[in-house]
Amino acid sequence: MKQEIIINLPIVADEVPKLRELVGWDGRYSDYPTLFERCNFWAGLRDEENKLIAFGYVAGMGLQHGYMEDIIVHPEYQKKGIGESLVRKLLQEAERVGLEIVTLTYDSKHTFFYTRSGFTPCSGGLWRRKD
Repeated sequence: MKQEIIINLPIVADEVPKLRELVGWDGRYSDYPTLFERCNFWAGLRDEENKLIAFGYVAGMGLQHGYMEDIIVHPEYQKKGIGESLVRKLLQEAERVGLEIVTLTYDSKHTFFYTRSGFTPCSGGLWRRKD
């Protein structure tokens, strides 16, 4: 695949939710297009048929710190280096816009992937609203 990961790739609102569902996540259709308006930047990749196959974003105040989320690669394109390229592209953009810290949370089974992509594992916490 010779396509390039693009910062702020034009994306139709339902493309990301459909990609989320392909990897087994909730689509969160109501989050889009609002997410594009509120995050600092995103990155995406399309295949030769113009189908969205990778997506991720960084959100935050745009000052010193950003939070990376939703690193998604279509199941048919996983294990080909696309995810790592996506993360690195987002980190390059974070550096370009002056972010000094980017954090994310991930399942421990992905520690090697994120370490290889430039992150240092550290402890943290999670608060979740009770339904």
